[in-house]
Amino acid sequence: MRQFKIKTINAIAKEGLGLFNDRFAVSAEEENPEGIVVRSSKVDLGQYSSLLAVARAGAGVNNIPVDEATEKGICVFNTPGANANAVVELVYTSLGIWLRNVEKSIEFCQGLTGMTDEEINREVEARKKKFKGEEMAGKTLAVIGLGKIGVGVANAGLHHGMKVMGFDPFPAMDNIHDLDPQVTLTRSRREALGNADFISIHIPLNKNTRGYVAHKDFLEFVKDGCVLINYARGPVVDEDAVLAGLESGKLRGHISDFPSVKFMGHEKILLTPHLGASTAESEENCATMAVRELKHYLEFGNIVHSVNFPNIETIPTVDVHTRLTVINRDQPGMIGLISNILGAEHINIMNYTNKSNGTVGYNIIDCAGPVPEEVQKKIAQQEGVLRVRVIPLEIRGPQ
Repeated sequence: MRQFKIKTINAIAKEGLGLFNDRFAVSAEEENPEGIVVRSSKVDLGQYSSLLAVARAGAGVNNIPVDEATEKGICVFNTPGANANAVVELVYTSLGIWLRNVEKSIEFCQGLTGMTDEEINREVEARKKKFKGEEMAGKTLAVIGLGKIGVGVANAGLHHGMKVMGFDPFPAMDNIHDLDPQVTLTRSRREALGNADFISIHIPLNKNTRGYVAHKDFLEFVKDGCVLINYARGPVVDEDAVLAGLESGKLRGHISDFPSVKFMGHEKILLTPHLGASTAESEENCATMAVRELKHYLEFGNIVHSVNFPNIETIPTVDVHTRLTVINRDQPGMIGLISNILGAEHINIMNYTNKSNGTVGYNIIDCAGPVPEEVQKKIAQQEGVLRVRVIPLEIRGPQ
């Protein structure tokens, strides 16, 4: 029985790895894998000549060269929503710590070591006013980016007694359906920013969002004294613009999960060390989802939660002998071209499914008989074709 070679990068939760069956050989030392499961380490695609897919056990894929992967016909998966609850909880934990001066008050209490109870009580009563904070209730929260995490943050804001406004330039309806109807969807980013006491950023990092939070078109619209929260990715924030905002009073605080040289030691910045998804539950959820995505792609060519290929799933019937998958640039005539080649070779097509994301087309073609290697090569040589795979299905392992 053919085995797929899987490489793990970083520590992947055992609950996820346990889903691989005997059709998969899994090792951190694998040098020429067909699949990779990774968390936050950078992936150098040039090292792996046989690579078919990379599954990121997390939402962000900025550690994977997605454009290069697309050109090589490598499918990149992520795990949206698997770590959402962990991030949502930490956003409100950190905001509560900032508003109530918790970290400063803990430091104060630690300084009372060695005193008598009478001395401690006297110091506490004399100095506790210094740490007086404020509540979230009654404030306005703006959530920028309404993916799984952003929707979770928005909904939780209502439970904290806040008025919540949400903005997403390209909202996914599956996520919006989960948004509490009491959250106000704004038609512009400016509208959301101008009314907010707290702004929480939840957008992916890509070439269009790097430096997204800058003075122009963002901080210039924020009302004075706002608190900016970033549990998305560090580079979506222009650090110099944030520092200038803190200096001018445009911002009164910044909460970030991404420590940096410029932010370290600033009295108005609260930093956590990239803890957003660092819970046992989140790591298990991400690993489980990533392994399932990779497993079904390698075994059956199905795609769920890809960031560079269209999502497409079909279940082969029992009489399908071979599944052929073709990845191509999105251009006219590809379906007819592939079908004609198969027809000329007298290969009976039992089912043909095609999806496109506007950049890449993905075809799943179930055939009644085998697809010879020369036919596979002929399709692969056509202009616009990025990759061709033949998946024998006459003997199927556990699904």
